[in-house]
Amino acid sequence: MLNNKIYNEMEYSPDATQVSTKPLEALATKQGVCQDFAQIAICCLRSLGIPARYVSGYLLTHPAPGKEKLIGADASHAWLSTYAGDLGWIDFDPTNNLIPGLDHITVAWGRDYADVAPIHGVFVGGGYTQLSVSVDVQSIGPEGY
Repeated sequence: MLNNKIYNEMEYSPDATQVSTKPLEALATKQGVCQDFAQIAICCLRSLGIPARYVSGYLLTHPAPGKEKLIGADASHAWLSTYAGDLGWIDFDPTNNLIPGLDHITVAWGRDYADVAPIHGVFVGGGYTQLSVSVDVQSIGPEGY
């Protein structure tokens, strides 16, 4: 239900937030990206005493019917896990309103984005630089996985 609420109430807007945007700020504007959606859900669950963690990884995307898969179109993605006792950790993706399956590739999990940032480091130098990243996720094996 929380997954669905965030999916329906929030607008996916890549320019609305930054990695430093607080969950309450994104919630106030009802705009953000996957990391914001995950962080909002985590805050809601934790406020109820339910353990939740931030998941960082990749999502295998599928082209529209009749279209070819775009090279570099896959991207890093964020979702969340919540602890459900004997069932263990269960993942939820509020950005896409689904329970992650084989198309979600977990790289790391932590308390929040800062624990599992996909790129972290320091660059010292002059001039203007801009980072550009593209990701391709491909299935392998006869069954595709």
